[in-house]
Amino acid sequence: MLTFAAAVFFLIITPGPGVMTTAGFGAAYGFNASLRYVLGLFIGTNLVMLAVMTGLAAVILSVPWLRTVLMFASVAYLLYLAGRIAFAGAKVAFMEAKSPPGVLGGLMLQAINPKAYAVNTSLITGFDYAPDAFLFEMVSKALIMNIIWIPIHLAWLWAGVSLHRLNLSDRTQRTINILMALSMLGVVALALWSASRGVE
Repeated sequence: MLTFAAAVFFLIITPGPGVMTTAGFGAAYGFNASLRYVLGLFIGTNLVMLAVMTGLAAVILSVPWLRTVLMFASVAYLLYLAGRIAFAGAKVAFMEAKSPPGVLGGLMLQAINPKAYAVNTSLITGFDYAPDAFLFEMVSKALIMNIIWIPIHLAWLWAGVSLHRLNLSDRTQRTINILMALSMLGVVALALWSASRGVE
C-alpha cells in the first residue's frame, strides 16, 4: 500500500493539463476564485477513476472511432494550451484565461484529459495489494488517491498565485512559459505514443 501511495504521489505531481491549468487560473484569478475550477477537476478525476474501476472506460475506449475522436480532441486542446503558454510573452501566464474558472470547466477538462485516464488506469490496475478483497482495494485506492490529489492541486494553485506576485525579469518569465509549454508537449507526445501502442 505504501508503494501504491508513492506511485500516486509521483504520477499526480508531474505536470499535466490539470495541474498546469490549476496554476494558470491561480495566476489569473487568485486562490479563492479558482477553487471552483479545482473542485471541477476533483469531481472529474473521480468520475474517471470510477469509469476505470467499473470497466466503463475500457468499454468506451474499445470503440475505435470514439477512441480516435477523444484522442484528437484531447491532443488538439493540449496543443492549444501549449501554444498559449509558449506565446504568453513576458507574462507569467500558464494559460490566457478569458472567463472565470468554474466547476464545469474543470470537469470537462478531466473528461478529455489523457493523463487522467492513463494515471487512473495504471494505478487502479497496476497495483494488486488485496487480491482477495476487491471492494476494500478499490475503496482504499480511491481514498489514498484523493488524500494525495487534494493537497497537490492546492499546492499547484498556490504556486500559480505566488508566481503572479513575484517581480520576475522578462527573461525568467519567458523561460518559465517555454518550460511549461514543453512539459505540455511532452504530455501530448505521451498521449500519442500511448494511442499508437493501443492500435498495434
